Amino acid sequence: MNTYTEGELIKCTGTFTDEASVVQDPTGVRFVFETPAGVVTEYVYGTDVEVVKDSTGVYHVNLDTTDKPGTWKYRFYGTGTGQSAGQNKFKVMRAVPVA
Repeated sequence: MNTYTEGELIKCTGTFTDEASVVQDPTGVRFVFETPAGVVTEYVYGTDVEVVKDSTGVYHVNLDTTDKPGTWKYRFYGTGTGQSAGQNKFKVMRAVPVA
């Protein structure tokens, strides 16, 4: 599990491929994440600006970890043609106070 410092902007990337490992765009792309406080949020590509398409089949969302130390969980999933999913998690350490 990757570890970051509180306040970092974390880039979460999802890549969608078919059975032959060829990158493809699903009909729909969704991103859901859970903060350490248990708050769950979902974004939809084409509706929510947070989901950015980098190239065919490759999408990302930047998560702001300011004031949210602990374990974060996230999942990209495609619907319709090209349906697939993947999930991951990362840990955010509390930042050392600056005097």
